[in-house]
Amino acid sequence: MDDINGVLLINLGTPDSPGVSAVRRYLREFLSDPRVLDMPAPMRWLLLNLIILPFRPKKSAAAYAKVWTEQGSPLLIHTQALTDAVALKLRDDLHVRCAMRYGNPSIRLAIEELCELGCNRLTIVPLYPQYASSSTGSVLEEVYRICATRWNVPSLRVIPPFYNHPGFRDCLEQTMRENLGDPDRFDFFLMSFHGLPERHITKSDLSQGKHCLRAESCCDRIETVNQNCYRAQSFASARDLARRLNIPEEKYSVAFQSRLGRTPWIKPYTDELLTNLPKRGVKRLAVLIPSFTADCLETLEEIQIRGRESFIEAGGEELVSIPCLNAHPAFVSFITKLVQSELE
Repeated sequence: MDDINGVLLINLGTPDSPGVSAVRRYLREFLSDPRVLDMPAPMRWLLLNLIILPFRPKKSAAAYAKVWTEQGSPLLIHTQALTDAVALKLRDDLHVRCAMRYGNPSIRLAIEELCELGCNRLTIVPLYPQYASSSTGSVLEEVYRICATRWNVPSLRVIPPFYNHPGFRDCLEQTMRENLGDPDRFDFFLMSFHGLPERHITKSDLSQGKHCLRAESCCDRIETVNQNCYRAQSFASARDLARRLNIPEEKYSVAFQSRLGRTPWIKPYTDELLTNLPKRGVKRLAVLIPSFTADCLETLEEIQIRGRESFIEAGGEELVSIPCLNAHPAFVSFITKLVQSELE
């Protein structure tokens, strides 16, 4: 009997609705993950239940309401559209599904559905270009945990982080060029990546704390000690994209957004740069967001709405946020080829 293959595309997650109760439920699941809030369980419980959940859901729900569509969550809409498009390009005997690490459709239900279809081999596609323990690592831990509970455990193949894959860099360049138009009309380019606490970076340091965040040049290149460093991979992505788009070094900056809490996060911070750039004479700004493969709360509300407001209030005139890859044909083709290559 031939193997029956299933393909599972996985993104971060979304609440079921922009209502406060749904957002609270989503945040509880998300922030209960020890790879996200990496602290002793009692401290995590206290922080979550006494500080975050009593106040954060209402604020987050208001933000989600600004980007919610008639079809639902933008992240889920784009991820499902990508999944459907990839399924059309793959062989008819492949079963393709999408799942969210937090929220619905859940990884558990997606794996159960694929296994009920007879799939004994699963190809897992975490939709994160750069590696982080709180994203790719969390997805894989959950996949392994769920598969390990099954009596008939499926064989697993995993698509690794693809930030340095030539095919990904090609499709990123193509979509950026399409959306930028004439790049000369911009005074400056900001490449904004999702942020992480600094401790997440130092924990990935294979030199036991001797390399990561020890010097300003620590992310200038990727070597053995920082091969899993999200910050280094982000800077590598930015350098390549700037080279491809012919953006000189003095006309772009890398920054990190979406920080939470008072602990130090990796720098520089996107929100601070958005208010400081107009003081340096930047009037027309393009924001590129290469760590997100689908538009979501962080790209639509945080950058396109709040970010633009902050930039203009500080004296800027125009902020253009470049859309994510979403279900762009180039990205569909790239993901399809990744899966086909893995299956072959």
